[in-house]
Amino acid sequence: MRGIAAAGAYVPRFRLPGDEIAEAWGTSHASGIERKAVPAADEDALTMAVEAAERALSSDAVDRDELTLATVATTTPPTEEGELLPRLARALDLPRSVATATVGGHTAAGAEALSRALDAEGPALVVAADAPEGEPAEGDHPLGAGAAAFVVADDASAPVTETAWHTEETPGVRFRERGGHDVESLDVTTYQRNAIREAVTSAASSLALDPADVDAAAVHQPDGRFPYRATADLPVSNEAVAAGTVVDRIGDAGAATVPLGLLAALDAESGDGGDADAEAGGRSLAAFFGGGTAVAVAVEGGLDVEGIDDLEGGTEIDYASYLRERGYVVNGEVAGGGAHVSLPNWRHSLDQRYRLVAGVCPDCGGVSFPPEGACQSCHSRVEFEEFEAPRTGTVRALTVIGQGGAPPEFAELQQRDGAYAVAIVELDAEAGRVRLPAQVTDADPADVAVGDEVRATVRRIYEQEGVPRYGVKFEPTA
Repeated sequence: MRGIAAAGAYVPRFRLPGDEIAEAWGTSHASGIERKAVPAADEDALTMAVEAAERALSSDAVDRDELTLATVATTTPPTEEGELLPRLARALDLPRSVATATVGGHTAAGAEALSRALDAEGPALVVAADAPEGEPAEGDHPLGAGAAAFVVADDASAPVTETAWHTEETPGVRFRERGGHDVESLDVTTYQRNAIREAVTSAASSLALDPADVDAAAVHQPDGRFPYRATADLPVSNEAVAAGTVVDRIGDAGAATVPLGLLAALDAESGDGGDADAEAGGRSLAAFFGGGTAVAVAVEGGLDVEGIDDLEGGTEIDYASYLRERGYVVNGEVAGGGAHVSLPNWRHSLDQRYRLVAGVCPDCGGVSFPPEGACQSCHSRVEFEEFEAPRTGTVRALTVIGQGGAPPEFAELQQRDGAYAVAIVELDAEAGRVRLPAQVTDADPADVAVGDEVRATVRRIYEQEGVPRYGVKFEPTA
């Protein structure tokens, strides 16, 4: 039966405690949320999607070259008009022939993306990645971030047994005005609660699966209390709802929250999924809601989820740091033009920036990065034999760019994230050693030292000509 063959999760490392919000504003509109995940200044829906997808594709359940479809669900794409998926496909080195679909506009987008994958022929990749924003005084309080990725294939260890839909117009329930960034709502609490509960109940009741038999339920969760209220008319136990609830730890991650809850339920090792493991034949329910559409998805069995531990831990930050990381108190304006790299030149170097593609000289065997122009060893003009360098390496030299010292193109990053480290990283490939300069992310510069092991991750580099640009940075492995 077709279903989930492999999965990966990603949650940003920063966490803002709910107490920090309450102290800053005298109250908190994040009921039941103890902490929420905060994307770093160089993270967005695309970078989180890449990380979650890489983790899902690290399984041997499917070869990425065999993927026939890639879908992404998000309410916060990097650009309002323009496809996210070509960048994702390039960063993941997916086949150029892969069909793509980006689904957005509502928080049930993950269910629509999953449904498309279930209907496809051949293996498919589904990613839900989101980092919604709101008015800092109120709407922003519960909003978090994260990404979940599924590899959908036949004969999966976690088969999707059925899906059911219910659609009803619900004006005023969570929306974003065209051209705006902030999540809005009419805040008519009883109206919203009833509309969502009725839609979720209708969709779940249409399944052949008896909700009373569910071991874990990932239900629409804009706050920590809502999933229990949304299932009030269903015979789903509180224990099952708790097994699929993640909003209390990461906040409302928009289209990614229920998918992450489902992965928590399915994970066979974390213990968060109740009895939902392959041997016990557990049953999980995912109940999505967004834009008036409710979708119920029944899944059997379970699987190990790479990165599910990101739901726990993290690094706590204060509210002032949170405002800077999210860019709420940063104008991004700097003096000077900075280094200009034209879009054609940037596009030409994408394989190096995303996949660390280097080259071997056919004359002398020397390794060059990037693999173009003259050989860096014998200086001959050659056609390099390309290869992907390892994504884990060692810091060989290091400097810290202090406040105010960043080139203009990186000034906004520094305004939001503070001083940052730049390293010479050495990657030890079979063909030879590759050395390259790169920013170090997800670390206090004072905690990075020569000799540290680091791992490549795709992050936002800067924006130029109105276009966000992405490439590899390195993060410490320890």
